[in-house]
Amino acid sequence: MQKSILSLALLAATAMTAAPALAQQAGDITLGFGLHQVTPKSDNGTLPPGQVDIGNSTRPTFTAEYFVRDNLGIELLAALPFKHTVNIVGIGEVGTVKHLPPVISLQYHFPTGTNLTPFVGAGLNYTAFFSEKATGPLAGSTLSLDDSWGLALHAGLDYKVSEHGSLRADVRWIDINSDVKLNGTKIGKVEIDPVVVGVAYIYKF
Repeated sequence: MQKSILSLALLAATAMTAAPALAQQAGDITLGFGLHQVTPKSDNGTLPPGQVDIGNSTRPTFTAEYFVRDNLGIELLAALPFKHTVNIVGIGEVGTVKHLPPVISLQYHFPTGTNLTPFVGAGLNYTAFFSEKATGPLAGSTLSLDDSWGLALHAGLDYKVSEHGSLRADVRWIDINSDVKLNGTKIGKVEIDPVVVGVAYIYKF
């Protein structure tokens, strides 16, 4: 995943030296519809009695971007709720949780004079956790995760397929940390910090 982020970032940097042609103009609006996988980092912290492992989740995603200047846009990311299993290594599943991770980002789209337009962005993420459920050895207990604020980084590549349409491949890294409570008592902290990889169709108005 880290190689994917680095590759997209290098491609975007290289494009800065390309022919100056506008990819997007001030006032343009785009809407995106895609499918993305949230992959938490491998070491998510420790809860009694062991190391936590949080599972992956794939869901439809939606984006809207408004260009405040040529090639510079503000994007909002939304999605259907992601659902993850919470596992303790050596014990198995101890819970499930859903979350919504809206992200607002400032993004620069590098003009290349071709059908390929790389971009990079950075912004703020708010993750709301809900529908927590204790399972396995914790069944019958009340499990909860606190909501989270954090930095989000974004890089991607658009391939223009028509006057208004583009196909997008992108990757994000999101800083998500949450206190975990069992029956109202804090029992630890999880560091999810996922990489989010996916594809989308982008329509420009």
